[in-house]
Amino acid sequence: MYIHIGNNKVVRKEDILGIFDLDSSTVSINTRKYLTKAQEEKRVITLGYELPKSFIILTNQEVYLSPFNTSSIIK
Repeated sequence: MYIHIGNNKVVRKEDILGIFDLDSSTVSINTRKYLTKAQEEKRVITLGYELPKSFIILTNQEVYLSPFNTSSIIK
């Protein structure tokens, strides 16, 4: 099964490690460190021009910033 995560990007459900709400999960210092390191390693891909609401981590360690909230992606 494929899941649409924003800006015409679809990923296989099996490739998703996690879908996280950007506002609530970035409260943790560990999450912020992870996202900063991923950004430095150029593994973060922003989907669209809107303010991101969630981030998706794939098995290949890519991180997608999505304009969709987590409940919309999970549906």
